[in-house]
Amino acid sequence: MQHPISIFWYRRDLRLDDNAGLYRALKGPNPVLCLFIFDKEILDQLEDKDDARVTFIYQTLEALRAALHQHGSSLLTMHETPEKAWKKVLQDYQVTDVYTNHDYEPPAKKRDEAIASLLEQHDIRFHTYKDQVIFDRNEITKDDGKPYTVYTPYMRKWHKQLKPFYLKAYPVKKYLKNLFQTGHLHWPSLKDIGFEKSTLELPGTNYEHVLADYADKRDFPAIEGTSHIGMHLRFGTVSIRELAATANRHHDKTWLNELVWREFFMMVLDHFPHTMDHAFRPEYDRIHWLNNEQQFEAWCQGQTGYPLVDAGMRELNATGFMHNRVRMVVASFLSKDLLIDWRWGERYFARQLLDYEMASNVGNWQWAAGSGTDAAPYFRIFNPESQTKRFDPKMEYIKKWVPEYADFSQYPQPIVDHGMARDRCLKAFKTALNK
Repeated sequence: MQHPISIFWYRRDLRLDDNAGLYRALKGPNPVLCLFIFDKEILDQLEDKDDARVTFIYQTLEALRAALHQHGSSLLTMHETPEKAWKKVLQDYQVTDVYTNHDYEPPAKKRDEAIASLLEQHDIRFHTYKDQVIFDRNEITKDDGKPYTVYTPYMRKWHKQLKPFYLKAYPVKKYLKNLFQTGHLHWPSLKDIGFEKSTLELPGTNYEHVLADYADKRDFPAIEGTSHIGMHLRFGTVSIRELAATANRHHDKTWLNELVWREFFMMVLDHFPHTMDHAFRPEYDRIHWLNNEQQFEAWCQGQTGYPLVDAGMRELNATGFMHNRVRMVVASFLSKDLLIDWRWGERYFARQLLDYEMASNVGNWQWAAGSGTDAAPYFRIFNPESQTKRFDPKMEYIKKWVPEYADFSQYPQPIVDHGMARDRCLKAFKTALNK
């Protein structure tokens, strides 16, 4: 006879320690078997079969699986659509409870609703917990209970409500004896799930050294002044509570506020899921975008004739990362200088960025285009040349990524005149907003 068990479903929380859902599962009534699903609905949409994010997930799961083996358990791994995977799990195990952590992206919420319905049909309880944010959707709201749509008052209330217990780690390790004891379970190869190992260098978790002077260095792309922790946050290999506690310990409010921005965008997407692919301000969906495909390709390949823009795009294509200051410049250039729909840029970033996270990516692209919640006004248009003088004055970043810039015969002419493009953008935006 099968032993009743609970399942902990890993998604974007790929760690053993300080994991809210896993902690709750291990404190529950039954032994816990951990599950990860290589979701075909997601993987089949990825264009690059050497996608570094899949390699990162795979290697992280290998380490997680080895850690579970040390406690006499294993990782149940499926390569299937979530619904088919869960039907197979329920055939093979006597499951009473399923535990997982909240996901705020619209497709993930839809997936969870479907799985919750399936489990309910089998009288299985579905428990989901806050784990990837400090404050959940209804914990930071206006006095009338409505969600904030402007960052600054959200940020002020976030700090006001922050108490030490919010940053306390969940002591998972104390309860690992409650893992379901099983032999080593099937482990697919990368090839089995349709991918090959990426050659991109993946970021580590050594970030504390940048916090001492983060506020002074973070805007200069030639300096190693940012944490590169975004990929680990995206897949939950580090705990948000640990990061926020570390920022507090260093008295670094600037870096902590970057984490607050992330939560703000997550809550906006949670409350306003249409912003995934529509402007937060609907009047901005009336803009007549030019959407010149040749100019878009030049932007993608870093061949616009604007060296800071080109440096950023080449860094992205070569490493899967782009400095945040430069992200703002290239996003403004695409949506305002070239009048190309911000969604084109958002999708390209979604394909290329190792630290891609829907809420932050959509939020920041809409900020740059002027169509979002707390957006830059549409008449604020970054000048790539003045941004270069201010943030890469010695052109060290540009020289690294656009070495041919020094030879004018090799470097392309600007694909658009910034002054003309600025006037054209202002006219297009005014026309749309005055309809």
